[in-house]
Amino acid sequence: MTAPYDPEDREKVVAKLPPSLRQELKVRAAQLGIDIKDAVTEGVQAWRRDPSGAVLVDTSGAASFSTYLPTGLYDEFRQDCRTRQIAYNQGVAQSIRLWLDTHPVAVLRRPASAVARRLLLCNQKGGVGKSAISNGVAQALAEAGARVCVIDFDPQGHLTRHLGQVMLGIKEPSLAKFMLGEADGRVQDLLVPIKYEAFGDRLFLLPACKDAFLLDAKLATTRHVRTKETALEKALEELEKEFDYIVVDCPPSLGYAMDTALYYARVRDGEEPKSSGAIIPVQAEDTSADAYDMLDEQIEDLVGDLDIEIVQIGFVVNLYDSRKGYVLTSSLDSWKSFGDPPVIAVIDDLKEQREAVRLKQPLLHYAPESEQAKKMREIARKVAA
Repeated sequence: MTAPYDPEDREKVVAKLPPSLRQELKVRAAQLGIDIKDAVTEGVQAWRRDPSGAVLVDTSGAASFSTYLPTGLYDEFRQDCRTRQIAYNQGVAQSIRLWLDTHPVAVLRRPASAVARRLLLCNQKGGVGKSAISNGVAQALAEAGARVCVIDFDPQGHLTRHLGQVMLGIKEPSLAKFMLGEADGRVQDLLVPIKYEAFGDRLFLLPACKDAFLLDAKLATTRHVRTKETALEKALEELEKEFDYIVVDCPPSLGYAMDTALYYARVRDGEEPKSSGAIIPVQAEDTSADAYDMLDEQIEDLVGDLDIEIVQIGFVVNLYDSRKGYVLTSSLDSWKSFGDPPVIAVIDDLKEQREAVRLKQPLLHYAPESEQAKKMREIARKVAA
């Protein structure tokens, strides 16, 4: 039975859990937007109702873990553990394992017959967080079970360095060289796996190279592709077959390279209209709006010239801090009143992202419970819907 506990009347309880189970609980609760204490409470109540769902958990290497249960539930749970002749820590571990097994996350995979979904993170203003959001959304998609390639298409290479990786050498094969027909081999050979437990073997980086600074000038004269706008798509054609999502961190540019990225994210024949498109990181201030106006004009020019459809999925208002007053709050209201594209997330200016960058670790590994990590998952769910 379920006792009528007051969810606000709780007492602190302490147990010992193996680190892997604690991490899995933290990540799953964050993915589902559930407080850890509520997840543990649900697990304990389910364990008490139906012992047949419980499985033995290896608790070796367990470390201290604390949470809050409704007052009264703790004593009843301990009595159940004694009745079943198992250790209290084992009972807690079994309850959490039961909750995890009965609360899976939706796997954000594409149907086998569908093309890879292509997401651009773009704006003509630097410093708005394109690299951080590209990085976080790619991590969230991989965490949820999708195979993801995140492409650092910006010659500054911030995303590459955020993940603790090294930019490709100027004389090495690179994405830009493949786009221009100047590289041999396969573009897949440039990929770097981002190996963290939360992402399985599903997250890969295509690093930046400084030769992309020359890409605009070379695209203007290349004969490698008949139409310069198709250069990125041609270079990534084989790569797409291996991934569910391609996430492209774009440079703050109005040039030919940006044209190729926007064309790459167009709606293809037979594709659902919002499967691919542009996500626009902005800040709550006027210069972001000015930069967006330029991006919007570039998109409209391409749409008109090439008779294509490019979906603007939405704005992500980044580095927001309402304490800074009227300028920010009124600017946020302006973004929200825009309507189409909509604001799909507001990310506060918090320390975890900066710390993760400093340590060269993925945000969803370094701080999986942080508000910023939750926002990255929220964006991933919205674009995958």
